[in-house]
Amino acid sequence: VIASKNLNFSLGIRSDNTLYSWGVNTAGQLGQGDLVQRSSPTQIGTSSWIQVSAGSFAAAIRSDGGLFTWGNGAQGQLGQNDAVSRSSPVQVGTSSWTAVATSDGTGAAIRLDGGLFTWGLNNAGQLGQNDVTARSSPVQLGASSWTAVSTGQLSTLAIRTDGALFAWGYNLFGQIGNNSTVNVTSPIQLGASSWTVISAGNQWSTALRSD
Repeated sequence: VIASKNLNFSLGIRSDNTLYSWGVNTAGQLGQGDLVQRSSPTQIGTSSWIQVSAGSFAAAIRSDGGLFTWGNGAQGQLGQNDAVSRSSPVQVGTSSWTAVATSDGTGAAIRLDGGLFTWGLNNAGQLGQNDVTARSSPVQLGASSWTAVSTGQLSTLAIRTDGALFAWGYNLFGQIGNNSTVNVTSPIQLGASSWTVISAGNQWSTALRSD
């Protein structure tokens, strides 16, 4: 598994579930406990990992379900209830998680029970909390159960357990998919189809329907 969002660094999980990083390291986003750039993959610790995401910061889910973040924390995107950058992985709470997504300043993750949580920058409503207030700790989004989440530059997509697709956040280029260019601060359902895969880009969105 490789994670990279064109911000000059990459993360990868090897087939033995070890985690590696390489590239630019100005904010500690390589998770090596320093700010030294690396031009080849370097292992991060010795833990076993199942998912990783790279935005302006990094996040990964350990094999035991623990969620960890590191790198740029200026917008509270590390979910540590502060605005401090970190150069080594730090666990977010004690819950168990199944999916995580990161963007320029926003994080989103799905807890083991299906609950969807968002945190970080929120200037376009990308946290889906019906406001534009930033959060430095994960906040649950409604009471629905979810299976997938993807964060774009300032927008977010998620698939509910029943396969319904929802979107919210920045919408100047129509990336929310609701036939509008007005920002959306709460999740809105897109049609009535069932979906299986989503990907939110910088100014666009894509999704794979169940058919």
